[in-house]
Amino acid sequence: MTDAIHEGGCLCGAVRYRTTGAPNDTNICYCTQCQKQTGAPMPAFASFPLDRFEMIRGEVGAYRASDFATREFCPRCGSALFWRRDGGDYVSISLGGFDDPSDFPPPKYEIWTAHRIKWLDTIPGADSYPGDN
Repeated sequence: MTDAIHEGGCLCGAVRYRTTGAPNDTNICYCTQCQKQTGAPMPAFASFPLDRFEMIRGEVGAYRASDFATREFCPRCGSALFWRRDGGDYVSISLGGFDDPSDFPPPKYEIWTAHRIKWLDTIPGADSYPGDN
């Protein structure tokens, strides 16, 4: 996967992006902000260094739900796309936005498990953290 190219985008196709190589990690976040932004009980992400991420088409909208990160989305269709920590050197990309999310390894860890929906089990083989890791 070191030479792999992965592309993805939003639901309407207005935003497209590309990553190269393997992700730093894949993860599940159960925080209430991610749940509300995506409408999903267990949003999944793949994180890539910024130098291996590029926008191919479109512009994103941004929203700050916290004082340390920005959430980016398609302003046309509302698809949740990216999460970026202020001053960080990586971008967390919504796994479901990739053209083939099954190309990625299973989640390495799950965070904010204190907010996991009660009927969801832990992810086999993933480290679990009740808060941020």
